[in-house]
Amino acid sequence: MLIRQIFISPGHNYFGHHGQPPGDHPLEEVERIECVAGHGIRGDRYYDYRDNYKGQITFFSWEIFENLARFFAINNKSAGVLRRNVIVSDINLDDLLGERFTIQGVHFQGREHCKPCYWLDQAFTPGTERFLRTNGGLRAEIVTDGVIAVGDAELSFLPQKIEASGRLS
Repeated sequence: MLIRQIFISPGHNYFGHHGQPPGDHPLEEVERIECVAGHGIRGDRYYDYRDNYKGQITFFSWEIFENLARFFAINNKSAGVLRRNVIVSDINLDDLLGERFTIQGVHFQGREHCKPCYWLDQAFTPGTERFLRTNGGLRAEIVTDGVIAVGDAELSFLPQKIEASGRLS
């Protein structure tokens, strides 16, 4: 697996702006991020958003972005406009749904498909929301503190947490 790009933003440009113009918080492409268990990415708009938030970090597939750009013949926009944090290649993100996994020593819990929102039609091009309906990325919870960075990244699956009752959770 390869981490190609990482993005954070200090504020929301679309979330909470229904019926209003988007915000103007800058999108920052960074080389590394600090992941804080249970809180999110330090410096990102969703850091400490709410307890047990399932989207503390979001992942998006570079291959899906390439297909999107090719389909709409757009070559002048970055994957960052999709407002996902970590752009990865050589991994099927659907395989991480419901799974515990580690990337560069940081543990995550894959929570759900990152459903695309209607604002993507404004941020990228009309039709983007529909195109990404089943490929919007992955929302995950950060389970352990650590840093992840652009570059090669080994992905490992972790055993599911076993509760005191002996059941998998």
